Amino acid sequence: MLSAKLQNYLHLHFIIFVWGFTAILGELISIEAIPLVWYRMLLASGFIYVYIYYKRISLAVSRKLFLTLFFAGIIIALHWITFFAAIKVSNVSITLAMLSTGAFFTSILEPIFYKRKLIWYEVVFGILVICGLYIIFNVEGNYVLGIIYALCSAFLSSVFSLINGKMAQQYNPSMISFYELLSGVGVITLYLVGITFIGKEFEGFTISFFQLSISDWMYLLILASVCTAYAFIGSVQVMKYLSPYTVMLTINLEPVYGIALAFFIFGDTEKMSPQFYYGAMLIFCTVILNGIFKNAKKIKRASTLGNNTK
Repeated sequence: MLSAKLQNYLHLHFIIFVWGFTAILGELISIEAIPLVWYRMLLASGFIYVYIYYKRISLAVSRKLFLTLFFAGIIIALHWITFFAAIKVSNVSITLAMLSTGAFFTSILEPIFYKRKLIWYEVVFGILVICGLYIIFNVEGNYVLGIIYALCSAFLSSVFSLINGKMAQQYNPSMISFYELLSGVGVITLYLVGITFIGKEFEGFTISFFQLSISDWMYLLILASVCTAYAFIGSVQVMKYLSPYTVMLTINLEPVYGIALAFFIFGDTEKMSPQFYYGAMLIFCTVILNGIFKNAKKIKRASTLGNNTK
């Protein structure tokens, strides 16, 4: 019989594997990034609402909190749009490698959000991440647009995590997610309605927008239910048993799982040059080292406080 901690650790790995599969679904779904995200957020908010209704979770919020959730919903919508746009114009490997720079962006933004000083090793790690990006840019020049989209996605992801990091400590995560997803759907809907009437270059809510293939519907349902609603609720559950450091380090495996899955499913279209993998590994290792340094600092601080109270 496995211990509760080991069960949740294995569950966390499965959830991260599911997150890695999100990029695969983005490649398999034939529709463009904006309608893809609209369907994902609409369906996922519906699934989470069913969970909220079943658990009888209150949806009452103040006006100030709603505005914050609304803003966060726009950020996560833009994050997913740029994420899937990167996949459409490049491939899964490029997108996931760039997405791992989110920790680098967070290390820059965190001192601004939480009003603390920049730490020396964050600067060093930032330079190493830039070196990794430089290597990838040099050898994968054909995917420049995809790299730019993916970097924008990573930046938006770090902004979103910092906003949610403050709210998750005070409010129910399911309620937060529901309003954020619904807000994202609302904003994308307004955009699509607008271009339906005034846009000529891009299509909005046309008949073809709702004419999806059976395979697209199937992949969208998996994306919204398993990769979004389930993975979110499951990740909150495992955090009750595992330390934030364990969760953070394990999440860094998402690009590794995703790139391995992409190579297995799509074959040669995901095969990159050796230099790409050198650059990607430099970024991955830097992110992990950043987590190790941060955890060591927290342990040292806790030990010092413990000694001072004796």
